[in-house]
Amino acid sequence: MVRARRVAPLLALFVAAAAGVRVAAVSAQRPTVIVGELDGIIHPIAAEYLTGVIDQADTSNAALVVFVLRTPGGLLESTRTIVSRIITSRAPVVVFVAPPGARAASAGFVLTIAADVAAMAPGTHIGAAHPVAADGQRMDDTMAKKAASDTAAYVRSLAEARKRNVALAEQAVLESRAFTDTEAVHASPPLVDIVATDLADLVRRLDGRTITRFDGRSVTLQTGDADIRQVPMSPRQRFLGAIAHPLIAYLLLTLGILGLTVEIWNPGSVAPGVVGGLSLLLAFFAFQILPIHAAGLLLILFGVGLLVLELKVPSFGVLGIGGTIAIFVGSLMATRGVPGVEVGLGVIVPAVLVLAAGVLLLGRLALAAQRQPPVTGVDGLIGQHARTLAPVVPGAPAHVAVHGELWQARSDEPIQSGASVRITAVNGLTLTVVPDRTSTLRGDTHGSAERLADADRGGDRRVVPDQLDSNPR
Repeated sequence: MVRARRVAPLLALFVAAAAGVRVAAVSAQRPTVIVGELDGIIHPIAAEYLTGVIDQADTSNAALVVFVLRTPGGLLESTRTIVSRIITSRAPVVVFVAPPGARAASAGFVLTIAADVAAMAPGTHIGAAHPVAADGQRMDDTMAKKAASDTAAYVRSLAEARKRNVALAEQAVLESRAFTDTEAVHASPPLVDIVATDLADLVRRLDGRTITRFDGRSVTLQTGDADIRQVPMSPRQRFLGAIAHPLIAYLLLTLGILGLTVEIWNPGSVAPGVVGGLSLLLAFFAFQILPIHAAGLLLILFGVGLLVLELKVPSFGVLGIGGTIAIFVGSLMATRGVPGVEVGLGVIVPAVLVLAAGVLLLGRLALAAQRQPPVTGVDGLIGQHARTLAPVVPGAPAHVAVHGELWQARSDEPIQSGASVRITAVNGLTLTVVPDRTSTLRGDTHGSAERLADADRGGDRRVVPDQLDSNPR
């Protein structure tokens, strides 16, 4: 009995270990599907993310890579980077335009055509891949024809290699045609391979399907009971991807200029300067990723300069109006670089008006404050009125009362006792005064002067300002 009790735990441990090994073996036999999801513009950050997903799939020996895609378009160079990585991927790559209602326009259409398997959800559409200039400007006819022909040839080569409808793919580039899921899958030959309701339905439909890779090899997909692993963007990629949007970049630029303007006109505010500096740095980072037109950015800065000159040069509003127009035109030019993504007038017009009003208002307030005469310290005494306590002889020191205080004064001309004088300079603790025949002192100054004179004659040189305004006992 004792021996049986000792053996029973060991037997249970052995059975559990064997079961664990069996579960691990079964899990190891399950195919792995790596899923990456892109919702936004195709730019270098998006290219880094998607190529990283393929790298992870290759290192983990995944059976399939699925890109869930919804995009208005993006940069052709970033698209070429992703396509090149799709072609060299060890695991087949599926581009799935989903969920219902999504689109893969412009650069997204190129990715869909380049995939090993092109899939769409019901109610989605693809196409409209006509190229535009990288700086958002309108190209002349020759350059536009060259760019369209180059992109059309690129898309044709991808469609031919994937056995897809070459004519429709070319029309999407040259004529900006777009296709619904039904039109794309029912074309002859089709533009896409599968219409699936969701990711689970897509994986189920792909199980056992034979596809042809870009190099001509035939591969049969095994996705039954697959282990689906989502690979999200890293926090860094999400942050940089959010900044690399024309709308966000433009708002950061506007906020940065406004913040630095506040700091320049009101030094020491700290917070506006910090926020403005960070916003400008982030905006310039986004401009390195996005194809922002340099002339548009320069026009914005030129407009801000005109607004500043409006505060200093009497132009009767000409410089202010010109600066506002320059900022508006520059904003239109600078935010047209990404195909399918534009900053609308509903954002640009309020931003321009707020920026122009902020620069003009803050500038006027700052200049008005700078033009105010000093009211404290030594500089605050210049121009103030005082009253002599004794006759003032040129070249000899005398005493005057100002602001309830006794000061030593000198003058280049004789002045009678009790006369009103104006302070013209301060040299250490001695005031330079001149007779003031146009101004009079306020009510109790004369009484204060008399009390100061009495104190001076009595030999008491100490004067307490509070005592000057009190009633004599």
